[in-house]
Amino acid sequence: MKIGAIQEPSFENRVSITPDIVDALQKLGFTVSVETKAGERAYFSDADYEKVGAKVASRNQILSDSDLVISIHPIDADTAKQIGNGKIYIGTLSPLAQPQKIKELAASNTKIFSMDTIPRITRAQSMDVLSSQATVSGYKAVLLAASNYSRFFPMLTTAAGTITPARALILGAGVAGLQAIATARRLGAVVDVFDTRPEVKEQCMSLGAKFVEVEGAADASQSGGYAVEQTEDYKNRQKDAIAKYAEKADIIITTALIPGKKAPVLITKAMVDSMRQGSVIVDLAAVNGGNCEYTQNDKTIVQGGVTIIGNSNLPSTQPMDASKMYAKNILNFLKLFVNKEKQFSINMQDEIIDACLIADAGAVRHKPTLALLG
Repeated sequence: MKIGAIQEPSFENRVSITPDIVDALQKLGFTVSVETKAGERAYFSDADYEKVGAKVASRNQILSDSDLVISIHPIDADTAKQIGNGKIYIGTLSPLAQPQKIKELAASNTKIFSMDTIPRITRAQSMDVLSSQATVSGYKAVLLAASNYSRFFPMLTTAAGTITPARALILGAGVAGLQAIATARRLGAVVDVFDTRPEVKEQCMSLGAKFVEVEGAADASQSGGYAVEQTEDYKNRQKDAIAKYAEKADIIITTALIPGKKAPVLITKAMVDSMRQGSVIVDLAAVNGGNCEYTQNDKTIVQGGVTIIGNSNLPSTQPMDASKMYAKNILNFLKLFVNKEKQFSINMQDEIIDACLIADAGAVRHKPTLALLG
């Protein structure tokens, strides 16, 4: 079976297949093609791919010759038609954020799999692109905050006096939040963390953070690691608690997302206005409206001396490792389709495959997306 990886749009530096997994794919029975210069922005040359046995080809060749096409960002409807009837396309498509686009892609009669619909179960951890890329986002968010912050992160004792450590407030202790905690602590910051799920308290404390508790949160145990809608009473108590910590925070990293919905506003304009000048907010929920009222997606603004960074694609700024992690997720996902005899088949009895096949035979089959389409 022929696999082809296509080049990402100009704003994206990552690539969906990296040279280090080509050998593993070949051992599964696949032949691998990569679009010319597809890996260049992630520092993988065409020669790197050819050296491990992959073929470097034009985009049109890959779309017409491959049985299975892979990317990170969604393709357009015309590209889907080029792939053709009954063939397979795999990407990270955010179906709940763009249901109409999924409907347009489905019309191509291509079998469409979306990696961000993989269920968050133990067996699927090695395929979870949201977690692997959130690791990159959480790490880079703190580095971005540090580079824009007006002071040092760690406590320093110098001949000129003692410099107190920065105080960081992390909102959300999912994968991105936990990585942000660990990175901020490594840089020497004092870290407070807030999450609606009390079960993550121990993880946060083990990383050296103080956990801020607000009782009465809705149960999020079945949400796959995401935030869930809360009652108005809880939101008011949550707002008061966050306000107290935001006022004394130098760095705020926000990570709270609810799939298919606008991100909850956790940092109000009043909270930002109460922060001291030179502070920094990095909003990882910017793509869904942001957790901060001032956030503008893919923009950095300064409000009252506070720098607010809305960046929805931080993994692209660490393209080599982010690409390797994504490619390894793809490799582990493709293993589900290959038996011991290296025969490829789509087993719809497998809950992971069933959850990820969002369109087939010209129609959308992903139930949450269908609900949004009416």
